[in-house]
Amino acid sequence: MAFIAITTYAQDGTVRTYQVNSGVPVPPADSVKLTIDGTNTYYQKTVKLDTGIGVSLIYIRALQFMAAKNFQQNYGYEQEGKLIFTTTQDLNTNVFTMGNSSDNIDVFTVQFAITIDMKKNRYRYTIHNVVFFRPTETGNQRLTLYEMYLRETNGESRWIKKDGKKVIDAFERYIGTLTNELYGSIENKAAIYNTKF
Repeated sequence: MAFIAITTYAQDGTVRTYQVNSGVPVPPADSVKLTIDGTNTYYQKTVKLDTGIGVSLIYIRALQFMAAKNFQQNYGYEQEGKLIFTTTQDLNTNVFTMGNSSDNIDVFTVQFAITIDMKKNRYRYTIHNVVFFRPTETGNQRLTLYEMYLRETNGESRWIKKDGKKVIDAFERYIGTLTNELYGSIENKAAIYNTKF
């Protein structure tokens, strides 16, 4: 098994290192950057495209990709160059140890919105309104991305810090993969568009 270490740097100076095996898709080191502006916490990146792709084609391909991923479209106006989607996903913090029977499955639910702003030859995605739901004995505990970030950095105990980091890391792996696939789909580089058959 080959292992790779990836380090990402958030705008707040937080360094995140991931060790992953070759069987799991890995987002590039700069794929997701956490931005903290007061209590407003989000991920944002501007992506420049290799080809001369205009707003209409970016709009159509982004719409097709997000529909295939079962994201709900809340807003879309091609002339304005803007799409907004929402989703609810169940994720697992133990994604790299799933084959080991000694590990418990640690599932959590996350709701978030993704806004895609488009211009000729580039687009910007913003992942915002992120809310985590952690199962407890009395029901689900609801935590915003900012609250989860505070748990990771200023948690009352080592366990709370570790749990906050696990959840944020799992979410960042998921959105890293999602945004890489979105890029491949918009650039027409995804496997579905391969002309060799």
